[in-house]
Amino acid sequence: MKKTFYFIRHGQTDLNLKGIVQGRGVNSPLNKMGLAQAQAFFEHYNTVPFDKIYTSTLLRTHQTVKGFIDLELPWEQLVGLDEISWGIYEGKEQTPKLLSGFEELVAAWRNGELDVSIENGESPNALMARQQVALDHMLAQRDEKNILVCMHGRALRIMLCLMTGIDARLMDDFPHTNTALYKLLYDNGRFEIIDHYNIAHLEALINE
Repeated sequence: MKKTFYFIRHGQTDLNLKGIVQGRGVNSPLNKMGLAQAQAFFEHYNTVPFDKIYTSTLLRTHQTVKGFIDLELPWEQLVGLDEISWGIYEGKEQTPKLLSGFEELVAAWRNGELDVSIENGESPNALMARQQVALDHMLAQRDEKNILVCMHGRALRIMLCLMTGIDARLMDDFPHTNTALYKLLYDNGRFEIIDHYNIAHLEALINE
């Protein structure tokens, strides 16, 4: 059974722009740039014959793929695609103290300490547990060959590790920006990245 997955991060939000921490518990909408990024992605990829759209349960992913949803393609929300929970940091400005905490956390993850989390938040291992449920569900749908998945920055980095078998401590080796694309082929029980961090659809916006 072969499947092709198009994984993208959601478009920009005002909280992205302001450096406010967005996690699973912050349900912010796209801003003007985010809507433009979503439209650019749609115009670039609306001829792909997608069989299904999957998003997280959060508004910013729904708005990012609205163009495809408006084509009346089948659409399903999965909690396993939600962003990681940043616990007590969610909704807060990235002050020097908070950034220091982030740096310590990311350093711990890079060191392989994947059960570590922000207070009341999620660890990479906890996130991967719910991502695996979402992934198993998507793979079980035998009639879905071309699949569009819209999710979140940190969660996408960890999902890419989960799918490819790369140690999650290397998650930050996967670059991401709003609406950047990773295209993966699933064949014979294995995932292969066949398009890595594609942002060609954003060139016009970047050059404005």
